[in-house]
Amino acid sequence: MPSTPPTTAPPVGRFNRADLRSGFLVALIALPLCLGIALASGFPPVAGLLTAIVGGVLVTLLGSARLTIKGPAAGLIVIAIGAVTELGGGDTALGYRRALAVGVVAAVIQIILALCRAASVGVAMSPSVVHGMLAAIGVIIIAKQAHVVLGVTPEGAEPLELLAEIPRSVIHANPAIVGIGLLSLLILFGLPLIRARWAKAVPAPLVVLAVAVPLGLLLHLAQPHDYQLFGAGHHLGPEHLVRLPGSLLDAVAFPDFSVITSAASIKYVVMFALIGSIESTLTVLAVDAMDPERRASDYNRDLLALGGGNLVASLIGGLPMISEIVRSRANIDAGARSRWSNFAHGAILLILVAAAPAVLQTIPLAALAAMLVYTGARLASPSELTRLRRIGLDQAALFLTTLIVTLATDLLLGVAAGLLLKLVVHLVRGAPARAIVRPRAEARRDGDTLHVRVPDAAIFTALTPVRNAVRRAGDPPPRTVTIDVGDARLVDHTFLSRLQDMAREWPGVTLTVRGLEKLRATSDHPHATRRR
Repeated sequence: MPSTPPTTAPPVGRFNRADLRSGFLVALIALPLCLGIALASGFPPVAGLLTAIVGGVLVTLLGSARLTIKGPAAGLIVIAIGAVTELGGGDTALGYRRALAVGVVAAVIQIILALCRAASVGVAMSPSVVHGMLAAIGVIIIAKQAHVVLGVTPEGAEPLELLAEIPRSVIHANPAIVGIGLLSLLILFGLPLIRARWAKAVPAPLVVLAVAVPLGLLLHLAQPHDYQLFGAGHHLGPEHLVRLPGSLLDAVAFPDFSVITSAASIKYVVMFALIGSIESTLTVLAVDAMDPERRASDYNRDLLALGGGNLVASLIGGLPMISEIVRSRANIDAGARSRWSNFAHGAILLILVAAAPAVLQTIPLAALAAMLVYTGARLASPSELTRLRRIGLDQAALFLTTLIVTLATDLLLGVAAGLLLKLVVHLVRGAPARAIVRPRAEARRDGDTLHVRVPDAAIFTALTPVRNAVRRAGDPPPRTVTIDVGDARLVDHTFLSRLQDMAREWPGVTLTVRGLEKLRATSDHPHATRRR
């Protein structure tokens, strides 16, 4: 399994036109998404913009990974709305400020994790558990935002209740709001299917705003009024539009630490810190793979910058942030060259919010909800079912367990259930308990080659010893790293799939794996679990 060696990352250069251009484009894409994610999270809409501004301007200066865009993300919506709802006890404003306190503590934990060089632990997370978690988040987002697209306030609160209530909301839908929402969805799903060059050059969220805002003005959403359609009465008014404070200073809110030691607060601190760190690290991995120059990022430095940004954002009223994959991909596609594109994105958002708050308040909520439904559909894509058939029964079970338990309970229990099942499967497949509790990696250097033998079981817990063995290899660093799994009873899907990602952390290194031919694959997937 040879890897393409990444080039050594050059120092960050000066601000250039390519970064300014890409930052401007990403800011336009981020503007409606930040508003929508904040609303879906139970935070004021402007909280999403505060986070994006801090994530762009401050986190860039703190040394974030190249080409990644920092800001609020759909993956944290479920945790944020849970914190606001549970900690507020029915008082949304109080829940919001208590959720900010949770964000502050979680940010401090992220900083500690970075200083302990624990960021790369997220790489060892099972891909199937991560995919199950993201798919569950996607379903939950759709369950909540579908009612906003229909212009109806649901009675339920839990994901499964909200899903069951969608038919009722369809029957009682507000036709004018539905028109805005469905047209927005048609643009979001349809525009990527058009192969013309102009369609690829214009971001779909901008087209949605260009259509939805005039429709909102045409329907006079800013003025409360009733209308009749097909013999039924309906209401329109400002409640269907984005509401923002008069200035950014008015948007600043401070945390309430009064219940920070409660069990509920501690639960959300753990979720924000761990899930946010894992999602962000995996995004940096993915962005490094897309980088045309194949530069490897320092995950711990990036997590340190992220934690600093989250600390400031939570102290002033913003959402938690991560490295966001969709905006980062748009950043690369637009020709970004360095982390200054993230800075430009934050600075441009600051200018837009400070200069034109009244314009932002003409955006219909149905358009923002449509963008989130589209995002949720991508997270919970039906293509995951095709992937399940390829990765084998074990990985399918991890995916489905994480998905179902998350929908039935919460995100932390869903991820815990997936990881627990993974440990049980390993034990059933023959992995010794000592390989899970005390994994080993025996290293021996022979010139420019480092031989790393993984005995007992090459599973996800062995990734950290392998990484440590390479880091302790000395100077000059080896040119070839050979991972020998010939004596292992089991080599799991996570170990094989993450090795390739880890290789990007080792500039100039070629990675090979030996001994797989002695094991039997459990499926035809290239990274299938293998056992004796």
